[in-house]
Amino acid sequence: MSPFQAAVLGAIQGFTEFLPISSSAHLYVVPTLLGWPYAGVAFDVALHWGTLLALVAAFWSDWLTLARSPFARDPAVRSAGRSTLLKLVVATIPAAALGLLLEPVAEGWLRSLPLQATMLVVFGFLLWWVDRVCPAGDTAGTDALRLPPWTTCMWVGCAQALALVPGVSRSGITLTAGRALGVGRVEAARLAFLLATPITFGAGMLELRKLSPDLSAGVLAVGVAAAAITGFLAIRGLLRWLGRAGLGAFFAYRVAFALVIVLFMIRR
Repeated sequence: MSPFQAAVLGAIQGFTEFLPISSSAHLYVVPTLLGWPYAGVAFDVALHWGTLLALVAAFWSDWLTLARSPFARDPAVRSAGRSTLLKLVVATIPAAALGLLLEPVAEGWLRSLPLQATMLVVFGFLLWWVDRVCPAGDTAGTDALRLPPWTTCMWVGCAQALALVPGVSRSGITLTAGRALGVGRVEAARLAFLLATPITFGAGMLELRKLSPDLSAGVLAVGVAAAAITGFLAIRGLLRWLGRAGLGAFFAYRVAFALVIVLFMIRR
């Protein structure tokens, strides 16, 4: 893999990880369409270190507040901080457990183009429809110590596990679950991003051992850097977008991308 290819894939990872359009589908389909060799699931997950950096950079003040909160003098702050951290940990467990369980079949799923096209359309429609029928107001503000109630966090955490199927999209399914449970767009996106942080870190640690020895550290660094920069831009852009618009544009894109996959399958 050349540094240019790594940069392109890193940029794809950065944008598609946080926009609700499925990073796993893009990371497999785009190289396939371009005739590039697929680097494997381990390289895809390694690029998540770049998106992890983007998450930390975008929410550094929130994470700093959360890290300090258990040791605050104010009992209310300590209680709120510990509750928020515990929600994030517990809500991450379903996706982590299912990821470990289904790890042996993940790459097989990733290579199924019909599955990816179908999931792009089905879950894209679900994302658009749920957002359309649910109220759009946000109530969370910017309080780093506040998350939706326990039940909501757990359901969103369970929904996150579906992102293991290519074409579903982690940000897409968590946004869909949050909106279905009455969470506003911006608040649902913030919850999705905070939940993505521990699961991304865990997946990166798990998959690093599988990286090919033929992949140079320089090439990997280029990919990670591209993912970090574009991921940060995607997070900021999506939060601004959701503050004033809905999710219909992402459904339209997912349908268009699914059609590209179908046309590719027909022609090859």
